[in-house]
Amino acid sequence: NLLGLYFGEVMGTVDYETYTAMVRDILALPEKLEQVLAQADQIQQIARDFAGRDDVFFIGRNLDYALSMEGSLKLKEISYIHSEAYASGELKHGTISLIEEGTPVIALSTYGPLFDKAMSNVIEVKARGASVLALTTESGKAEMEKRVDALLTVPDTELMFLPSLGVVSLQLFAYYIALQRGCDIDKPRNLAKSVTVE
Repeated sequence: NLLGLYFGEVMGTVDYETYTAMVRDILALPEKLEQVLAQADQIQQIARDFAGRDDVFFIGRNLDYALSMEGSLKLKEISYIHSEAYASGELKHGTISLIEEGTPVIALSTYGPLFDKAMSNVIEVKARGASVLALTTESGKAEMEKRVDALLTVPDTELMFLPSLGVVSLQLFAYYIALQRGCDIDKPRNLAKSVTVE
């Protein structure tokens, strides 16, 4: 991130004010990560409710879709729960048919410009009986907690850096679910730590 910002400033594609604000946000990331880690007990409690599930769906838009794919991958590789990530904007193109009473859905809504659309997707899956855990920013907390069954937050920061915070919450979530299920987190089955053959 810093290298890209530096090149942007040198080439004149990032103005100085934006550059300094983004550098300030990068330098604040360790402290904000500490705030996310401080939620470990809450994440562990929520994970208990998901540990017995066989299928989990992640939904998100824009950067939150990329984050949902990572969260889904981590959950399936260490807890062995079937997990899929879907782009929220495509819910009505078939994915919504998979939602029924009690279906666990992790709704990611950290990307501020699309918060209202993400909220609309939460309402859609809740209307079909989904049990929804949302991940949003502190600024979206008050609005989101009215609609979901459980809520995790990350501190507000520059949009591009939000996935760096959100991924920690999702990794802890997967970790605690795997612990509840008695999985060997350090040695996931069928996964190679390095690729040695083509």
